Amino acid sequence: MTSVPQQKPSFFSFPHPMNSSVARVVAAGVVIMAVATILLDQPWITLVLAFGFISRVAAGPRISPLAILATKVIVPKLGLPYRPVAGPPKQFAAAIGIAFSVSAAVLSLGFGLTGIAYIVLGGLIFAAGLEAVFGFCLGCKIFGTLMKFGVIPAGICDDCADFTGRAKRMAARGLRPDGTPLLD
Repeated sequence: MTSVPQQKPSFFSFPHPMNSSVARVVAAGVVIMAVATILLDQPWITLVLAFGFISRVAAGPRISPLAILATKVIVPKLGLPYRPVAGPPKQFAAAIGIAFSVSAAVLSLGFGLTGIAYIVLGGLIFAAGLEAVFGFCLGCKIFGTLMKFGVIPAGICDDCADFTGRAKRMAARGLRPDGTPLLD
């Protein structure tokens, strides 16, 4: 078995691959916070949502409190499986989350348009709810469509078209999909 030296990812990087179980738990947290924002009429929570999305896009799970909680506590405590998925589409989806959460924050806190902000949060709840409940990433589907039409270059995510193939290729080299060595 040969091992491939792994470069330590920079602090400001997004994991590729990433664990789908973590993504679903984070999405559930987003749904809970967005619903709480609306039901409790606490628009300041949109700032927390925005910080979470910005930090996840910029540095993966390293500085997002919700992602840290999901990665270090909830997923291990519930024994959720490691399910590798391509990182770039998830990062793109989180970037869309930035647009929704920052828009809601600006609308509610900047312009006092709380009702419109809550409608924007409704879209975020819908998309995050699909991920949390069904594992369906709407942002990832948009990413794939944009790749198909050449808006996003294929080189951004060579594995996106055939992530299962990546797992098999890595296993043949004695590695997990994330590049760490397989244990015997």
